[in-house]
Amino acid sequence: MAREKKPVHKVQMTEGKRNIIQMLLQEYDIESAQDIQDALKDLLGGTIKEMMEAEMDDHLGYSKSERSDSDDYRNGYKTKQVNSSYGSMEIEVPQDRKSTYELQVVKKRQKDISDIDQKIISMYAKGMTTRQISDTLEDIYGFEASEGFISDVTDKIMPQIEDWQNRPLSEVYPVLYIDAIHYSVRDNGVVRKLAAYVILGINQDGYKEVLTIEAGENESSKYWLSVLNGLKNRGEKDILIICADGLTGIKEAIAAAFPKTEYQR
Repeated sequence: MAREKKPVHKVQMTEGKRNIIQMLLQEYDIESAQDIQDALKDLLGGTIKEMMEAEMDDHLGYSKSERSDSDDYRNGYKTKQVNSSYGSMEIEVPQDRKSTYELQVVKKRQKDISDIDQKIISMYAKGMTTRQISDTLEDIYGFEASEGFISDVTDKIMPQIEDWQNRPLSEVYPVLYIDAIHYSVRDNGVVRKLAAYVILGINQDGYKEVLTIEAGENESSKYWLSVLNGLKNRGEKDILIICADGLTGIKEAIAAAFPKTEYQR
């Protein structure tokens, strides 16, 4: 099966973009990558403020420069601290007298606008400790994230993993591949090697589908039988061919769980 190519995004340098870049260079006196970062951070804050001003105009029914007989009107600003991809920053949130304006572009209790959850999970997946993640976030983005906060974020994905691990499967998979990826895992301060067995199925439409990933240390027919029975419990009834290296006990397990399935090394 041919590998699917991902589309390459090419930046089109239009006249409008050139003008914006020239204005950016002149306005911020940019000489380094850090200057670009600072300029983008400033522009992000300004853009968010303008969007909130437009939200307030819509909420009140008239713009800042217009007069109105309404009993609700603008009532200054309140400072709000948020974390962005460009670091920690303060934004000025417009207020109304009745306090009925609700933020849309940045939600009322939203403290982060940079998809920081995904960054934390990515670092966690690479084996970094919560302390290392916390230090990295502070170093790169300029704001603190407690170890407890990072643990809360990584704990969020556990229900999603369990849902994926237990999702129903198709009844028939013509071909199943079993192979292992070996990882270094830190367990109670000790680093040891573990195998993550990836079970990849080719479904009846010809598409690849990862059925499950099982972490294991000791290969045996009993272990593989429990894995294959797990697939059966999720709705799988028939496999034509199972391809795997010489895993200890795999032949016996296949014969017990799927007696009509052909084993191919």
